[in-house]
Amino acid sequence: MRNAARPEKNSPVKSSPAYNAARPVALGPRSVAALVLISGVGVVFFGWPLLAEPQSGLAHAGDAPWLFAALLPLLVAVVVATIADTGMDAKAVAMLGVLAAVGAALRPLGAGTAGLEPMFFLMVLSGRVLGPGFGFVLGSVTMFASALLTGGVGPWMPFQMLAMGWFTMGAGLLPGPHRLRGRAELLMLAGYGALAAFAYGTVMNLHGWTLISGMSSGISFHAGDPLHENLVRFVAYCAATSLGWDLGRAVLTVVLTLTLGATLLKALRRATRRAAFEAQVTFEAPQEPHARKAPHRPVDPYEAL
Repeated sequence: MRNAARPEKNSPVKSSPAYNAARPVALGPRSVAALVLISGVGVVFFGWPLLAEPQSGLAHAGDAPWLFAALLPLLVAVVVATIADTGMDAKAVAMLGVLAAVGAALRPLGAGTAGLEPMFFLMVLSGRVLGPGFGFVLGSVTMFASALLTGGVGPWMPFQMLAMGWFTMGAGLLPGPHRLRGRAELLMLAGYGALAAFAYGTVMNLHGWTLISGMSSGISFHAGDPLHENLVRFVAYCAATSLGWDLGRAVLTVVLTLTLGATLLKALRRATRRAAFEAQVTFEAPQEPHARKAPHRPVDPYEAL
């Protein structure tokens, strides 16, 4: 068995920049379809309370178990579709497991301290290297593992899994490494990390805002009110409750990306390149040893008679 994607010695492909930079895993048609489906489900579960009638009794009252039940098979579908499209093997799944474990271990380090969560820094760089499909699964699985580790299992968990999956997937959708390298790439990732940190907090606020009661009428959710009025209250709610936490998360992500990002990107790309996730494996029949040639002797014309 040999690896068809590995260049031979003295091959010009080995010295090319495209080979030395491990590219993110590309999305195939089945991967795109699975991601669109799971993202559509997530948007519906996050946003439908804004359109619910007040007498319906809805607004995230009991949708978390249904979302979790739909999320797990869809995550498996994304992994299967990515493997089917790219030919990736168990090494990719093993790497996802390692990164998810590291991310889950990082989350308790800053949980509860002004939004300082170093896990987001790892998710940005991992999504950049692994690509959007596996990045989405990595973010969701990491949030699930960290919830089990910290005892944070609750109705908010499936929404956190979706939001973190989108966060990590976005890093994989940024312009490829063949366009931006070095300091420019780190600045792009730091900028994305800052914006995505605020976006993550805003999306999670959309889930919790519909559940909290007893707030002032200027920031509370009113089921059945016009959409634009609820959105104005929602913006006021975000500014009054979570802006400081989102700012701390964004600042820490930027600082870690600019200081440790180059080293971690190099390590992740080296591991991805050596694993050769997208290599096509071929099989060759074993070569038989050369048979020993019989000594040449003159042919007797009368021997066949």
